[in-house]
Amino acid sequence: MADEPKPALTLDCIGLYCPEPLFQTRESIDSIEIGDVLEVIADDPAAEEDLKRFAKRAGHEVVSLENDGVELRILLRRLK
Repeated sequence: MADEPKPALTLDCIGLYCPEPLFQTRESIDSIEIGDVLEVIADDPAAEEDLKRFAKRAGHEVVSLENDGVELRILLRRLK
């Protein structure tokens, strides 16, 4: 999508399963600046719900989410 923000960091979690994508996302989002965007790519079926819940609980914004049934791509904006 042309109007999506450019991610400050991309986290590749392909091949990792719960809870690893969540742990790595928490660590990675803390390493970027407030207002920046983290791109997470994962193939764990639980990752979509885990990452949406994490963003809501931690106070971050889900900028976009694409899931083709095989691979998830989610953009999270760090707000805190």
